[in-house]
Amino acid sequence: MGLPPESYCHVARGHEFHGSYHDREYGFPLRGDDELFERLILEINQAGLSWLTILKKRPGFRAAYDDFDVERVAGYGERDRARLLADAGIVRNRLKVDAAIHNARQILRIRDGHGSFVAWLDAHHPRGKPEWVKLFEKTFHFTGGEITGEFLMSTGYLPGAHVPECSVYDRVAAEGPPWMR
Repeated sequence: MGLPPESYCHVARGHEFHGSYHDREYGFPLRGDDELFERLILEINQAGLSWLTILKKRPGFRAAYDDFDVERVAGYGERDRARLLADAGIVRNRLKVDAAIHNARQILRIRDGHGSFVAWLDAHHPRGKPEWVKLFEKTFHFTGGEITGEFLMSTGYLPGAHVPECSVYDRVAAEGPPWMR
């Protein structure tokens, strides 16, 4: 049985950028705070753009945001904000840059109460997408339904990253993503 032509699984197969992300990252559970923060920032920056644009700029994002080190980004000030807004290697949008800094600070607050970002996510699991969206909008900046949904699907908290016919589906399932618990 073939893959549905409208699925990301079909589109990504063999693609220079989408292929590797689809096969090795998309939908696989993430457990590290910096990894989760990276995915959140990439999803936020994708708003209004294509995911291909974000994948191509990913190395620039990693360099600009200190490998998505939550503590370092949380400490960014005006000089860092200006540096980011001048960096052609990333998306230069003030709201998105401000959200990255704010959200890093929020993750530090989350750590105070839960020990880690992943522990906070696990403490709120399971939830349906509407409940997740409300929680994220209350906690973070620049997170709406699409951003929150894609973040949670791409990190294994909501189903739908891969269609069951996809060869990656069973590999994701073997890692026991939270949505399967």
